[in-house]
Amino acid sequence: MGIFLLFCRELEILETARKAVHKKTPRPIMKKIVFALAALAIISCKEEKKATGNLHIKGNVEGLTQGTLYIQKMGDSTLVPVDTINIKGNSNFESHLQIDSPEMLYLFLDRGETNSIDNNLMFFAEPGNMTINTTLASFFANAKITGSKNQKLFEDYKKIMSRFTSNQLALTEQKLRALQFNREAPADIEKKNDENIKKKYLFAINFALNNKDHEVAPYIALADIYDANIKYLDTINKSMTPKVAQSKYGKMLTKYIADRKKIGE
Repeated sequence: MGIFLLFCRELEILETARKAVHKKTPRPIMKKIVFALAALAIISCKEEKKATGNLHIKGNVEGLTQGTLYIQKMGDSTLVPVDTINIKGNSNFESHLQIDSPEMLYLFLDRGETNSIDNNLMFFAEPGNMTINTTLASFFANAKITGSKNQKLFEDYKKIMSRFTSNQLALTEQKLRALQFNREAPADIEKKNDENIKKKYLFAINFALNNKDHEVAPYIALADIYDANIKYLDTINKSMTPKVAQSKYGKMLTKYIADRKKIGE
């Protein structure tokens, strides 16, 4: 608005000058001056609209020519959008956001046709510059995310955790096949399953402790091992660095542990 008023004032001054020297200043030159000032005002307005925020996300969804991307975060109980990006012809996208501390965000693709499970991509956002490149064909599987240390740690964590999940699925499959063909399941199958779960929890706890200086630590405690023995969660909580303790997930973990202790767990 300030730029517009300044531009109007410049036009008033220009008009006064034009009237004073209208006999000496050729009309074509005067028009050029007016157009030049108008262009300057437009440029100034564009500069005023510079995006703000401490998180800059850019990326590309190869093969996407039309659709809508939503960047979402977890609200009280559901995902809520924090930015909407319309794709029309150009598969590149960009977003500027403000976040108080590193947190998990979700890039949701509305294809306009189906609501596939491959439409949602979670990523650990943190202040700075991040890049998300993926494809329309395999939106989740082909995603390459850079610019976040917490994201890299979370990917390393998920890679190991997937082994425990695969083991659990294999054991479950053995049990179901035995039931399907009226056979007895292997006698040690339950023992193996319990051992796998125990190893999974111990890995998650150790990973959080080893990365106590990153926000991924309290996130893992809250997302994957929230039902672990309170002493393990308390150990993670007390090990966090002051910066992590004051982050979104650090505060949530502290409150969660306090609430569990109140009910006598």
